Formats: sequence, structure tokens, C-alpha cells
Amino acid sequence: QVQLVESGGGLVQPGGSLRLSCAASGFTFSTYAMSWYRQAPGKERELVATIVSFGGSTNYADSVKGRFTISRDNAKNTVYLQMNSLKSGDTAVYYCNARWASMQYWGKGTLVTVSS
Repeated sequence: QVQLVESGGGLVQPGGSLRLSCAASGFTFSTYAMSWYRQAPGKERELVATIVSFGGSTNYADSVKGRFTISRDNAKNTVYLQMNSLKSGDTAVYYCNARWASMQYWGKGTLVTVSS
């Protein structure tokens, strides 16, 4: 049974930091590209960051470059999203995504609220 379980969301003040985690099980984690998406109220889901299956190649949305860092630990079957200098516009539900060839899995999301 495939599972992607996000954690680490919550309420944070503007300028603050959060670290999201996504624990994966039920598939060969190391072979999948892992991504974080987010969906703000009333908006479409958007890609935030991706890290390839092996090695350190990463990609980021322009809106988060220099503030967010995606990383993975294949030994722990976990992908992370370190979010710094958070802004109110980062408020959204953040989803973990795993993708390999035609296979794709989603987590249920974790809510991040940036507000004073």
C-alpha cells in the first residue's frame, strides 16, 4: 500500500521558517522523483520544488527560489522542504508528490498558514 504522509505544517509569522517532511512507503522511494506542490484557497495547485531520484538535481518555482530548499534522505524514505523567509503568499496546503514514468502518487497535504 502506497503512502505519502506529510507533516510539519502549522501557523508561522511572516519571516519565519518551517520544515515540512513527507514519509513514503509502499514503493521504491529512491527511484522516484519527489516534488512539493501547494494549493492556496481559490487557486490551482502549483509546483513548488522537485528533486530527482538520485543525486542532488533540484528545481524550484521562481516564487520560492532562494527561500525554499528541497532535500531527500533515501535511507529514511523521506523528502523535506525547508521554508525560510515565509510570506503571507506562501499560505497554502502543501502536497507531497512521487513520480516515476507513468506512476504518480500524492499525499493528503499539510496546511501552512503564514500570518501575524
